[in-house]
Amino acid sequence: MSEHPATSAPAVDVLLPWPDLDRRHGPWPSGVRVHVWDGRTPEDELPAEALESTGLWVIPYAVPGAERLLPRLPALRAVQSLSAGVEKLLPLLPEGAALHNGRGLHDASTAEHALGLVIAAQRDLPRWVEDQQQGRWEPHFTRSLAGSRVAVIGYGSIGEALERRLLACEAEVVRVARRARPDEDVHPVTDLPELLPEVDIAVLVLPETPATAGLFGEKEMAALPDGALVVNVGRGRTLNTDALVEETRSGRLRAALDVTDPEPLPGDHPLRRCPGVLITPHVAGGSATFRPRAERLIVEQVRRYAAGEPLLNAFPRP
Repeated sequence: MSEHPATSAPAVDVLLPWPDLDRRHGPWPSGVRVHVWDGRTPEDELPAEALESTGLWVIPYAVPGAERLLPRLPALRAVQSLSAGVEKLLPLLPEGAALHNGRGLHDASTAEHALGLVIAAQRDLPRWVEDQQQGRWEPHFTRSLAGSRVAVIGYGSIGEALERRLLACEAEVVRVARRARPDEDVHPVTDLPELLPEVDIAVLVLPETPATAGLFGEKEMAALPDGALVVNVGRGRTLNTDALVEETRSGRLRAALDVTDPEPLPGDHPLRRCPGVLITPHVAGGSATFRPRAERLIVEQVRRYAAGEPLLNAFPRP
């Protein structure tokens, strides 16, 4: 499927996941020729000119296997992912193609979901849902987010968005990133052994890289105080699942997870049956705020590409 503006200017071919963006955001720049592929229809249905001439491709969001199109785009010069984490795309990129990520698109959605997981766990919402379904009325006092000390591990743009929400709930935030940033009061991950014993809630917002795989493991969990909550809205493999099962099975720690390892989490996985564990199926970034932000980014990137200007959110290749 394609859209062809009437123009005599040299064509600039772009491949987008959604049609009709020009109807909502104004006409495309002169010379832009837009092709549309949602990642679900067979790629053979794309016109030959789309495969042969596309220079900028916006990869369909949350469509497994969409990257299979990469080898079939010989003129590709720029790839725009709508995900913030793009490490797995790097080895698949053709020579000469730059990679751009979706930094900022998921900040509000992910921060909102992380806050929801924290509040649900602290205020025993799963218990109250179960009581409602079972017809019970058994009130008890719960933990609170207010007054809690929360470590945000992987403090970037999503971490900043989460921090604003946590502070509004009267929590104390400890910022942790790969490297220390003293001017921003950000601790390095090497400080975790000293920080975790004083933390009530540890929120992981880490990308998946060789350095972060299994970063939060047995030693880190053992350092947390009894009753602490572990939240993961980053990538599943950054958290050691076996260690988490042991800590939650015993009831010493609690967990609220939007990402898991493995993922999808099998229906019979022991983590599903551990007390104090709340799991959502990797949906933190997929709220209604995503699509409008993604559309605005796509339109801006197409404009920049057509004008020969640098694209936003360049992701460095090793």
